Amino acid sequence: MSTKHEKILKYIYGLDIGTAISVRKIAKDLGVSEGTAYRAIKEAENKEYVKTFPRVGTLRVEKAEKTDIKRLTFSEVVSIVDGTVLGGANGLDKSLTRFVIGAMTTDAMAKYLTSGSLLIVGNRDEVFPMALENGCAVLISGGFKCSDTIRRLADELALPVISSSYDTFTIATLINKAISERMIKKEILLVEDIMIKNPKYLLKTDPIVKWRTFLHETGHSRFPVVDEDMRIVGILTSKDMPESTDGIVEHVMTPNPITVERKTTVAYAAHLMIWEGIELLPVVEQKKLVGVINRGDVIKALQYMRSQPQVGETLEDLLISGFESRRTDDGIIYTGPVTPMLLSQIGTASWSAMIMLMSTVGIVALRTSKQLDIVVDSFTVYFVKPVQLDDVLDIAVSTIEEGRSYYKSEICVYHQKDLIAKALLAVKAMKR
Repeated sequence: MSTKHEKILKYIYGLDIGTAISVRKIAKDLGVSEGTAYRAIKEAENKEYVKTFPRVGTLRVEKAEKTDIKRLTFSEVVSIVDGTVLGGANGLDKSLTRFVIGAMTTDAMAKYLTSGSLLIVGNRDEVFPMALENGCAVLISGGFKCSDTIRRLADELALPVISSSYDTFTIATLINKAISERMIKKEILLVEDIMIKNPKYLLKTDPIVKWRTFLHETGHSRFPVVDEDMRIVGILTSKDMPESTDGIVEHVMTPNPITVERKTTVAYAAHLMIWEGIELLPVVEQKKLVGVINRGDVIKALQYMRSQPQVGETLEDLLISGFESRRTDDGIIYTGPVTPMLLSQIGTASWSAMIMLMSTVGIVALRTSKQLDIVVDSFTVYFVKPVQLDDVLDIAVSTIEEGRSYYKSEICVYHQKDLIAKALLAVKAMKR
C-alpha cells in the first residue's frame, strides 16, 4: 500500500506541464497536512519534475534530459537579468541556443529569429509578434512592458516574454558571463554522470551464498547491502567473506559504508577512494541506493576530463597562461613573467598567489610527465626573496621520490638564477 508521500508524488507527476503547484492546494485536494505536501513537492523539485521560477511561482515542468551544459534556460535568464515574466511562463524551462540583439530594421532582423533564440530588444512592439511566431523568446530591455495581445500569444506558444530594467548592452554582458561560467563547469563531471544505475545489491537478510552467485554472474566482488526500504546499510566484499557460507549477509558485511550523492563531483569521489582505499562507492538519494561508482569508472572519467580541450579558464589556468615549459634532464622548467594578477597591494608578488602558482605548476608537471590523476597530500613552501612586476621567473620541477602510488617533487623558483622560493609537493596517485 502506497504512503501519503508517494500518493502526492504520483499526483504531481500526473499534472499537465505548466500547472501551478502550491503546498496549500495540494494539502486541501489530497487531504494531507501542509508539512507532508511540502516534503513531497521538494522531492519532486529535486527530481526536476517541479521548478520554482522567480516572480512566477512553482510549476510542473517536463524533466529535461541532460543537454549541453553551456545552454541556459529562460528561467535562469530571468534570474541573471533580474527580470519579470510578462507572459509564456510555461516555457521558462526551455533552453536558449543563442541570443539576438534587436538593433536593426525589422526586415533585417527576420532572418536571425530562429527557434530557441532569445531576442533582446527595446520598446519595439512591432517585432514582438514576429519573434514569437518564429519560435523566439523576447527579452525587453529598459523596463518596458508589452500588450495583452503579446502576453496571450506568448502563453499560447509557451515562449517567455521577459522585461528587465537593464539596458541591452548590460543584459548581453550578463548572459555572456553566465555562458562562460557554464563552459567552465562543462569540465566538472558529477557522480550522476558516470554512476551505474540499478546495480546488483544484497539484502541484509540474504544468505551469504548469494554473494558467490553474484560474483560468478558479474565478475565483481563488491556489492552494496540494503534493508527492505532500499536504505544502504553495508558493503560486502571478498575481504568480508568467511570460510563458511552459512548465515546471512548482515552478520559478515562491513556496516555504515561511505556513500556519495548524485551531485557529488567525480573529483571528490576520487579523493574519497584514494584516502579510504575504497574500490566501490554506493550512490544514495535520501539514504536510498540509486547507483554505484567503481574506481575504474572514476579513473576513466578523470582521464576524459583531462583530455578535453579547455573551454573555459579557471584561476589556475590564468595563473600559468603566460608560462612556457621545456623538459630538462632533471624535470620540467616553466618560464614566465610576474603578472599584475600575482601582485600584492605593495607591488611585489603576493605570497599567497605565489603558493598557488608553485603548487599549480607542480601538479601540472606531474600530471604531464607521469600521466597521473593525483591528490595533493602535503605542500611545504619557503620564500627567500621578493619579486616584482614583469620579473621573469624560472620554475623548476623535479621528482625526488617515487613509489607505487606516492610521489614527491621539489619546486624551485629562480629570478636571474637567484633562488626566490622553494617547495616540496607530496601527492598520492590514483591507479587501477
